[in-house]
Amino acid sequence: MTLAAKAETDRPVDAVASKAEERRAVGVACGAHALHDGYTDLIYVMLPIWQAEFGIGYAALGLLRTCYSGTMAGLQFPSTLLSERFGVPLVLAVGTALSGVGYLLAGASIGFWTLVAALVIGGIGSSTQHPLASALVARAFSGPRSLKALGTYNFAGDIGKMSVPAAAAVMLVLIPWQPTLAILGAAGIAVAAAIYMLAPRLAAEQAIPAAAKPDVAIDLVARSATGRNGFPVLLSIGMIDSATRMGFLIFLPFVVLSKGASLPTVGLALTLVFAGGAAGKLVCAFVGARIGVIATVCLTEGLTTLGIVALLPLPLEAAMVLLPAIGVMLNGTSSVLYGSVPELVEPQKRARAFGVFYTGTIGAGAVAPALYGLVGDALGVPTALAIVAAFGLVTLPLALVLRPALPEASR
Repeated sequence: MTLAAKAETDRPVDAVASKAEERRAVGVACGAHALHDGYTDLIYVMLPIWQAEFGIGYAALGLLRTCYSGTMAGLQFPSTLLSERFGVPLVLAVGTALSGVGYLLAGASIGFWTLVAALVIGGIGSSTQHPLASALVARAFSGPRSLKALGTYNFAGDIGKMSVPAAAAVMLVLIPWQPTLAILGAAGIAVAAAIYMLAPRLAAEQAIPAAAKPDVAIDLVARSATGRNGFPVLLSIGMIDSATRMGFLIFLPFVVLSKGASLPTVGLALTLVFAGGAAGKLVCAFVGARIGVIATVCLTEGLTTLGIVALLPLPLEAAMVLLPAIGVMLNGTSSVLYGSVPELVEPQKRARAFGVFYTGTIGAGAVAPALYGLVGDALGVPTALAIVAAFGLVTLPLALVLRPALPEASR
C-alpha cells in the first residue's frame, strides 16, 4: 500500500469527507475557479475600452494586464500561509470578495493610476483561488478520484473564461462600461459570501507519525529513495507545458493570417482552440485516471507537437478543423499535472505545494510569450512555432524521471 493510500485509510473517521462534503468542496472550488478565471480574462474585453477612455498606449495596456496577472502569480504561496492560520474557507472567501472589490473600483476609476490600483487589488484577491480551491478538492478526494475531481475543477475555469467575458460583452451593448464592471464586481462579493457559507470545514491534514506506523514509515523511506525530486520534476513539466501553450497562442493569429484568414476568422480560430482546451482538461483527467499520469503526459505532449508541426503547411480550412484537437492536447496535460500534486507531497503540505506549483506554471506562461517573441523576430513565425513544438518534447524524458515518484496506481 502506498503512503497516500495508507494515509487516507488511517485518517480519523471524522476527518474523512462525506459525500455531501465532497460535493460541496468541488462545487465551491469550481464556482471560485470559474469566477476568478473569468475575472482574469475579462481584462481582454476591457482593454480597448480603457485605451479609448484614458488615451493610453499599448505599453500601458500591457502594464494593466501585468498588474493583475503578476500580482496573482506572485502572491499565491503567501495565500497558502494565510490559509494555514485562518482556514481555507475564510481566506478563499476574503480573496474572492477582494477581487470583486477590485472590479468595483475599476468601474469607478477616473484615471489610469486608479485603474492600476484597482487591478492590483483584484490580483491580490485572485491569488487565493488556485492554491486554496485545489487544496480543498485534494483534501476532500483521494487517489484517482482526486484526479477526476481536480480535472472537473480545472474545466470549470475554462467555463468562466468563456462566460464572464461573454456576459460583459452583452452588458456593454446595453449599458456603459462603469456599471458593467460594478455589477460584475458586486457578483464577486456575493460569490464570496456563498463560498464562506458553503465550503466544508474539513479537518487539516496531519503528518503521519512514522514511529507509530512502521509500515507507513517503510513506505515513506522507499518512496523518498526513488522520488524525493518528484515534485520539482512535476513542476518542471508544468512550466514547460505552460510555456508551450502560451508560445503557441502568441503565434497562432499570425499563422492563421498567413493562410489568408480575416480578423474575424482569427477570433474563430482562437475560440476553437479554447473550446478544445476546455474539453481537454475534463477528458484528459478521466483518461489519466484510467491509463496513468505518465502515459497521458506522453500522449498529450507528443500529439501537441505533432499537431503544431502539422498545422504549419495546412491550408486554412484544414487548419481550422485541426485546431480543436490541438486545443484538447494543449490543455489536457494540465489536468493530470495538477491532479498529481497531492500524490507527491505530504498531506499537510498540499496547500503550499499547490501555491508553488501555480506560481511556477503561471509565471512560466507569463514569461514565455516575450521570450518566444524574440525568437519570432529573429527567425520568423514558422521557425519559432516549430521551436515551441520541439521544446514541448522536453517533457517526455522528464515524465519518465517522474514515474518512480508516483504511487503505482497513478503511474
